[in-house]
Amino acid sequence: MMSTEGKPPLKDKNFDPEATVALIYPFISPLFAVYEIQRSGTSLFFYGTPKRNPEEIIGLLWEPLESLGLQFDLKYQLGEYVLFVMPKKKKKEKIGLNIALFLATVLTTMFAGATMFGVDLLQEPAQFTKGYPFTLALMAILGSHEMAHFLAARYHGMRTSLPYFIPFPAFIGTLGAVIKYRGPIPSRKALFDVGVAGPLVGLLVSVGVCIIGLSLEAPALAQAPDAYTFSLGLPPLFLLLQNLLGIAKDSIIHPVAFAGWVGMFVTLLNLLPAGQLDGGHILRAMLGKKALKISAVIPFLLLGTGLYVIFGLKEDGFLWIFWGFFLSLFAAAGHPTPLRDREKLDRKRLFLGWLTFFLGLLCFTLVPFRIA
Repeated sequence: MMSTEGKPPLKDKNFDPEATVALIYPFISPLFAVYEIQRSGTSLFFYGTPKRNPEEIIGLLWEPLESLGLQFDLKYQLGEYVLFVMPKKKKKEKIGLNIALFLATVLTTMFAGATMFGVDLLQEPAQFTKGYPFTLALMAILGSHEMAHFLAARYHGMRTSLPYFIPFPAFIGTLGAVIKYRGPIPSRKALFDVGVAGPLVGLLVSVGVCIIGLSLEAPALAQAPDAYTFSLGLPPLFLLLQNLLGIAKDSIIHPVAFAGWVGMFVTLLNLLPAGQLDGGHILRAMLGKKALKISAVIPFLLLGTGLYVIFGLKEDGFLWIFWGFFLSLFAAAGHPTPLRDREKLDRKRLFLGWLTFFLGLLCFTLVPFRIA
C-alpha cells in the first residue's frame, strides 16, 4: 500500500512518487521484501525485511539509485527496517577558493624557484618570474596527481571537489594539494582505482620532469660564506635516470630536475600504506580489513627508521620521526568502508597494486636531504 503524509512543498510539485517507485522498485525488490511504502514530500519510505545483509544491500543499491539522481539510507528503527529514498540535492560547485589557492601556489612556488636560480628577492623582487620553470614542473606533477584522483573518482560516480593547492611561503613554495571526497565509496574496485591513479600518473610526470631537468645545465650560483646549503639523498629511481643520461651522481642539478625529485619524494610519502593516504587506500582495497593491521604497524616502522638514521647513521632522522607520529593519527582514524566491501579485486588490479608499491620503494632514501 502507499499513503501520503503531509502536503509536499511547492518546489516538489513536479515530483511523481508513483513513477519513482515504479522506476526503482525492480532494484529494491530482489534485496528487500517491501510490505509498505509511505511518502512525505519528496521522501519515500520503504518498510520491509532485508533479504541480504544490510551492508550488502546498501552496496548493491548505491550505483543504480545514484545514477538516477537519488540518495538513500537503510535504517533499523522502532523494530523494523526502513529504506529512505529521496532526490539528491544538487549543490553548485564553488571553485573560487580552488582558483585563489592555485594562483597563490603559483606565486609561492615561483618565488621559491627564483631563489634556486640565484635571484635575491629582497634586492630584486620583480625578478621572481625567473622561477617559472620550477613552477611549471612542480605544478604539473602535483596537478596531474590530483586530477588523476579526480577523474578516477568521477569515472566511478563518486562526488569529489576540484584540487585545493596549498601555498607555503618557504622551501619549495607549497605543501602539495588535496581533493575532498563527498559521499560513500561504492566498491573496493573504485577505492583501488582512485587510490592508485594519483601516484602512478604523478610519478610518470615526475620521471618526465626529471629527464627534462637532468638534460638542462644547472644555473651557476654565487654562494655567500655564511649561507646554508643542502644536498639531496637520491632515490634509486632518480639514480637510474642519471645513469641512463650519463650524469654524475654528485653533480649539481637544475631546479626542474629538483622538481622531479620532489615528485618522487611526494609519491613515496603518499604510498605509505597507512590510514587514508593513497597507499592506505590501495592496500585496503587489495586486502580488505586485514590491511588495518599493516596500517597500524607502519608508524612504528617509521619511528624505528628515524631512530636508526639518528643513532645508527648519525644523520638527521627527524623527518621519519615526524611522519611516524603523524601517521599514528591517520591509522587511529581508521578507513571508510566501501559499500561493496566483499567484492575482491581481479588479478590485474592486484598486480598493479604491488607494482605501484614497488615503484614507491624506488623513490625511497634513508636520508632525503642534508643541511650544512
